[in-house]
Parts: sequence; C-alpha cells; structure tokens
Amino acid sequence: MNSNDKSEKFDFLWLVLFLIIFINGFEAGGYQASLRSIGQNYDLSETSKGLFAATELFATMLAPLILGAWADANVKTKCIKLLLVIQFVAAAGIQIIGLQSAFVVGVFFLGLTTSALQFISIAALADSYPISGSKKIGFMTSMYALGALVAPLVVEYYLGLGLTWKVLFAILAVGSLISFAGIMASGEGKREAAAREALADGSTKKETEFFLMGILLLCVIMCIYVGFENGFAYFVETLFADVLDSGLGRYALSVFWAMMIPSRVFVGYFAKRARAILLTALVAIPLLTVLVALMDNSLVVFALCIPLGFASGAIYPCVLNMMIPFAGKNTAFSTGMITTATGIGGVVFTALTGFNAEHLGMRMAIGILAAFYIFSIAAAICAGRMYLKRSQGTNGAS
Repeated sequence: MNSNDKSEKFDFLWLVLFLIIFINGFEAGGYQASLRSIGQNYDLSETSKGLFAATELFATMLAPLILGAWADANVKTKCIKLLLVIQFVAAAGIQIIGLQSAFVVGVFFLGLTTSALQFISIAALADSYPISGSKKIGFMTSMYALGALVAPLVVEYYLGLGLTWKVLFAILAVGSLISFAGIMASGEGKREAAAREALADGSTKKETEFFLMGILLLCVIMCIYVGFENGFAYFVETLFADVLDSGLGRYALSVFWAMMIPSRVFVGYFAKRARAILLTALVAIPLLTVLVALMDNSLVVFALCIPLGFASGAIYPCVLNMMIPFAGKNTAFSTGMITTATGIGGVVFTALTGFNAEHLGMRMAIGILAAFYIFSIAAAICAGRMYLKRSQGTNGAS
C-alpha cells in the first residue's frame, strides 16, 4: 500500500489503525443492537434508554475537548496505546461488575476512549501517509461501518444462544488487547518520506490558513447527521419490535450499516465530487426517513433502510474531504472539532428521540429527526461555496 516507500520492512501501522476504527464501529453497532436487552435487564423506560445511550455520546463529545491538545503535544501512537489500555479496563469492568452504576461509568470511559481513538487515529494516518492518506481515510471510514454492520449480527447470534449482552464487552476487551499489541509491533519512524519532500513543491502545496467558518459549518452538518444516525440506529429495533411487530430490527440495522461501506468507497473514488455528493445525501436522508416513519409494512421499512444507509454513509467522508482546504495545517484540531460536534449531536438527538418516543410515539420520534436536516442543507450550501473558493486555490487539496 506504500507505493513510494523504500520497503525496508513491511509497514502495517495503517492496518492496525483500520482495526481500531473497525472495533469502534463494532462497539457502536453492538451497543445499539444491545440497548433493548440492556434496558430489559435494568428495567429502563424509553427515556432512560435514551439517557443510557447518551452517556457514551456525552463522553464522545468531551474527548476532543479534553484530549485534543494532549494528542497534538505527544506522539500519537503513544497516545493510542494509553487509550487502548483504558478502553480494555472499561470493557472488562462492565463484563465483570454487575452494578448499574458500574455499567454507566464503564460506558462513559468507552465513549471517551473510542472518540479519542477515532480522531487521533485519523490524524495519525494523515500524518504518517501524506501520499496515500486521503484514499486510506476513505477506506478507514468504511471500517467503522463494517464493524457496525457485523456487530448486530454477532449480537443476534450469541443472544440466540442464550448468552448475555455482556459478551459484547468481552469482545471489545479482546479487541483492545490485539490493537495494543499491533501498535507496539508496528514501531515508530517516518512513512512515505518521499511524499514529505513532494509536499514542499508548489504543485502539491496545501492551503496553510485555518478557516474557522468553514469548519463550523461542517460541524453543524456532522452534529445533525450523527444525531440522526444515533437516534435512528438506537431505536430502529424498537420501531420494528414494538410498532411493526417484526423481528427484522437487528437485520435492518445491519443493512443500514452495510450500505455505508460501498457508499464510503464510492466517495473515496469520487472525492472531487464531495460537495455535490454531500448535498444529494443531505436531501435524500430526510425524505427516506419520513417514508420509514409513515410505512406500516415491515418489509418496506426494511427495504428503505438500504438507500437510507447508502445516503448516510456518504456524509462523513464527504465532510472529511471538504475539511482539508479549511483545515490548513490544523487537521487534527479540525478533526477534533468535528468529533466534538458529532458527540453533541449524539447526546442531544439520542436523548430527544427517547423522550419523543415515550411521549409522542416511535413514528413521530423518527419523523422529527428528519426535520432538522433543513439546517444541514443550508450549512452544506454555504460550506460548498466556500469549499469551491478554497479548493480552487489549492491544486488537488481535496
């Protein structure tokens, strides 16, 4: 994968970073698929389930604020090692301790570490691979979707065997150990060194000025999108089970995530069209969501999850592509800002969806998620105009 590297030894850091993102996606999809079982275990209302989900998302929001500067000031791979240790302890604690309070604390630290691992791994990949980083980031976001796709199927399988939802956290603990060993073995040192010299050439020079307004507009888009994604994903099983009287919920969740994989690969290959793809996806998502909320046939709703997942998958890589001309040299900081926005969206919209589901009904709760996309569309139009101006001033920045 390192086309310009002098292959002194096989470089597999990118594979370990991919694994970390895959595990993050597995944790997200697994928790979403397990929320109903966890709620039954702790006798939670729909509002309480929303708050349980929001606990992790609140930590996701805090992580870039608390750990962003720390990561920039230290070697990113060393930061990743420490975070993996904390992640292991949190996952193992949930598995071993049966108290509800221990679960909440453990999930908080899982949210903190998975969020930090996400944005630090993206920054580490971009720093380590200046030539192939953009393409690798596209595939990296696919790894998250792949993990979230596999997790509900795994959860369905072991719950069907009569095992407890705690198996999820045992799997996460093992994944943390494997990732830690991989980071240790990958070593330090420069990768794609030739590209660093090429970047000094004016033909590949990136914009160096940080543009706050552009990043803030992208934050609005990601805040609303991740809020929708979590609100929908955490409660889609409940929609199928309690409203549509169907057992297709976990399969629908897997299909939703599965379609993000080809979608993100598609965006990777057509990165120069990121602005148009983003706007198209932002219009399609609320239209499809309204249809999901209105339909009575579980098979139709299941089928709608296919295009909904494809449209949803395009958002994150498009935003990352559009971020580059706005970020200048502050890629890690910009990624941290966007990650914080995703945490805010996740906390607010997940809790709001749980509240609305209990008081207005699940159909209305999901329909309300679609309404917020008017703000995303407006932000995308403004950001797109700025992106065109900035990217035209940088040859190949996108």
